[in-house]
Amino acid sequence: MSADEVSAASATADLGTLYVVGIGPGLPHAMTQRAKDVVRTADCVIASNLYQRFLRRDGTLPPKEAVADGGVATRGDGGTQEIVRSSMGRQVELAREAFERVRAGQDVAHVSGGDPNVYGKSDLLFLMAEEEGATDVPIEVVPGVTAALGGAANLGAPLSNDFCTVSLSDKWRGWDEIEEKLRAAAISGFVVVLYNCWRDYERAIEVLREERADDVPVAIFNDASRGDAGRNLDGETHTLTTLGEATAHDEEVGGMGTSILVGTHETRVWRNDHSEYLVTPRGGRDVDDF
Repeated sequence: MSADEVSAASATADLGTLYVVGIGPGLPHAMTQRAKDVVRTADCVIASNLYQRFLRRDGTLPPKEAVADGGVATRGDGGTQEIVRSSMGRQVELAREAFERVRAGQDVAHVSGGDPNVYGKSDLLFLMAEEEGATDVPIEVVPGVTAALGGAANLGAPLSNDFCTVSLSDKWRGWDEIEEKLRAAAISGFVVVLYNCWRDYERAIEVLREERADDVPVAIFNDASRGDAGRNLDGETHTLTTLGEATAHDEEVGGMGTSILVGTHETRVWRNDHSEYLVTPRGGRDVDDF
């Protein structure tokens, strides 16, 4: 190994790692073991107040009383961990801070709800790394359960065939582009899961109704896999309705925790002695095919 290679290897060994950690709905029982391990052992954790509260439920983060002024907490193993509050208005600043911490040898867990790659924080951190010339900073994305998957699990088997997600947020793209994607998804026969439903969800439903029958099953779900711990005052809920009746459920569309699943002509409501579910068959199969 040349002197330059030895020097480069030494510099890399002195770096920490920036982990972009998807924690799903945020509660410990619904996180991957990898996500829990990274958050528990990181030198610095960047997370919103809501996710900090969730992560303290089983000791993934130290209890609030263990956090001293300045955000430094003492873990159960005697080590210390700095906990930094994340907020929407500080993402650029926090990304820069994370890069510097990693360069100083710290492992940083940047917490994202759901999955970092599904309308989460991973793209921002890669964009910031490019903007800041932070190509020296190691980045690892730790996946999590996104709302579409958590909600579908509660509903039964609505995503067993092809599906897609569409965000209704027009912060970075115009409504014309959103409408084009909705129409294409509807025509193509995808089950569609809508995110950011506080933004023009009625408008989105009307576009889908132009391409799908009104009796297609729809599910409106809030705080998937969060039980009674989420933002919704009523806790985790899901409502089964139809595409034609979806906009009659304004009271069920509660904000950032709400997603809407729109089935296809193959999706059906299935009931047993305990509950009712949504099932979208993979298509053209019966029991003998298995």
